[in-house]
Amino acid sequence: MGFEKQDVERKVLAILKVLSSTPDAMGSRVIAERLKGLGIELSERGVRYHLRLMDERGLTQLVGRDGRLITPAGLQEVKDALVQDKVGMAISRIEALSFRTNFDLNTYTGEIPANVSYIPKKDFSKALKAMRPVFDAELCVSNLVTTAEEGETLGGIIVPKGKVGFVTVCSIIINGSLLKAGVPMESRFGGLLQIRKNKPFRFVELIHYAGCSLDPSEMFIKAKMTSVSKVVSEGNGRILANFREIPVACRDLVNEIITRLKGAGLGGVLLMGETSEPVCEVSLELNRIGMVLIGGLNPVAAVEEAGIEVDNHANSILIDYRSLKKFTEIEK
Repeated sequence: MGFEKQDVERKVLAILKVLSSTPDAMGSRVIAERLKGLGIELSERGVRYHLRLMDERGLTQLVGRDGRLITPAGLQEVKDALVQDKVGMAISRIEALSFRTNFDLNTYTGEIPANVSYIPKKDFSKALKAMRPVFDAELCVSNLVTTAEEGETLGGIIVPKGKVGFVTVCSIIINGSLLKAGVPMESRFGGLLQIRKNKPFRFVELIHYAGCSLDPSEMFIKAKMTSVSKVVSEGNGRILANFREIPVACRDLVNEIITRLKGAGLGGVLLMGETSEPVCEVSLELNRIGMVLIGGLNPVAAVEEAGIEVDNHANSILIDYRSLKKFTEIEK
């Protein structure tokens, strides 16, 4: 790839990243301002030029006179971007969503982080049946979900033809809530947690966020490495889980935040360890506490286990808390 072509691709990628950060259509002036904030100097005219080319490639869609929305193809382009631009993208996405989370524990209002899964419309009823036992067993962050039909938007992404968009709450709600409370939380890795006799036993697979360009949960699901349905039915198997660390001095405040989140139907903390002691065979430094968070995509992992292909986008959007409803209401 020549230098000029590579430079164009980097600008296209930067514009796509800006568009993927908001559910609203965005014009060239706003995009140019956001790019400047990222250290990229590109005039409004230059942005419009690239957007026209991106429209032709199906990466963006014109809305109104100048607004643009990113398309599923555009989102995929971000995921398939140049490798050197993607190293550490997983942890960057976690940090960005944590910062942008503005859920108010007093009023139960605001936006929370969520995953989006695209399920074939013809298989949606079957998918709901596969997910129900997982939600009933609380192997999820929350039983609050929402859906969107083809052509509708979720977090600024248009639901593809023949698909149903299915939203689940992701465990970054814990990160975001603790960040707002002043608790420094370190996100170390996503993994597969072995369950024995209905209790957490040990991590059997780990992917560190800092050196990863893909979300670990998406990778484990596509590789068919989960056995969430077996955990529900037999009490043994592998589920999606994430590992976090907090300073020991924050334990009481963390417990308080977790309790208040549960009051809003937002859980996700499977296990909190003791000071400096290993958790599920993961060692810690002195004066640190390990936390195991349930993966928000566990219900969707059960859908893949049932033989239904799902296109997952973990930690991909912020969604209004009040737009969510209980899973049992979706089934009706």
